[in-house]
Amino acid sequence: MTLTSISRGFPEAEFVARTARAQTSMAHVGLDGILLMTEAEVQYFTGFQTLFWQSPTRPWFVYIPASGKPIAIIPEIGASLMQRSWLDDIRTWAAPAPDDDGISLLTDLLLSQSVVGVMKGHETQLRMPLGDWERLMAALPALEFKDATGLVQGLRMVKSEAEIEKIEHICAIGSETFAQVPQFARAGVPLDDVFREFRREALAQGADGAPYLVGASSQGGYADVISPPDTTPLTHGDVLMLDTGLVWDGYHCDFDRNWAIGKAHDAAKQAYDVLWRATQAGIEAARPGNTCRDLFDVMSRIIATLDDSGGDIGRLGHGLGLQLTEQPSHAAFDTTQLTENMVLTLEPSLSYGDGLMMVHEENIVVTQQGGRLLSTRAAVELPVI
Repeated sequence: MTLTSISRGFPEAEFVARTARAQTSMAHVGLDGILLMTEAEVQYFTGFQTLFWQSPTRPWFVYIPASGKPIAIIPEIGASLMQRSWLDDIRTWAAPAPDDDGISLLTDLLLSQSVVGVMKGHETQLRMPLGDWERLMAALPALEFKDATGLVQGLRMVKSEAEIEKIEHICAIGSETFAQVPQFARAGVPLDDVFREFRREALAQGADGAPYLVGASSQGGYADVISPPDTTPLTHGDVLMLDTGLVWDGYHCDFDRNWAIGKAHDAAKQAYDVLWRATQAGIEAARPGNTCRDLFDVMSRIIATLDDSGGDIGRLGHGLGLQLTEQPSHAAFDTTQLTENMVLTLEPSLSYGDGLMMVHEENIVVTQQGGRLLSTRAAVELPVI
């Protein structure tokens, strides 16, 4: 398989368009600006990409004003990298500074504002010390902070063609990595060795990293889907599952694959068949006008032919992009309407046998004709290694 070569980064026009859409929405809801503090949102509006987010020592802030370019308020250590972005106004301080980690700079910036949006809702976090947030609030008693979660997440749900190209690229890398699994996963090989080999293969195929890899292997199936590996060797009759979120240029894939080791038990084959058909129903229903609840319902109806318990996973897929999991959720509670160019995972799961479960996952983009696969579709029948 030959992977298409694509360019890293985005042209400035991409960020101009994202910011303009945000500012149009801000005007509609009466916001003077939006204060962003988390990695995906900062990267989305600026292109600023660094592993330094893994350190909790320093906060990072970007402000989207009512007009003009975003403004960065960041530690001095990030100034050189941020200067390579499309931003002009970059304000820095020598960090860490526990007594004033950018709070004075933020206060000065926001003094002239009346209503500012921050992300308060589901799947968000305050990435600054609570004490610093309270200090900022005390310094700006007349400033009203409104929830901008829906606005920002709504923008990020619908991907540009350039974003889709990057996600499709990392999905192709993931698909080719999964295709190599039978070369190193066989009876007698410890599960943790399979994980290590998978990561090596993903990097060899061109992934920037494999930050998320979980899975399991046990007789006839597995009991959970979030475990780290142990040293237990694969054995004849196991079902092996690997679920990965590889990353390239900041964008993720997120899908899994199942294999039987040596032979496939009838119950596992039946579970696999039901999930494959449930996924197919989700692919066909992933068209504009339908909702996330509709996707949940069409997949659930097929799952119920084998497992009528309803399960307790909570959802059967989610959004995908700069984060491994993004809004929306394919769940009974989510009535988000599907829009062309949303990138989604379809992730039906079911319970069977004596405490066993199985999960099947694909990555798609919503089109007028239904979901277009970004991952290479899994085999129709449970593969046997």
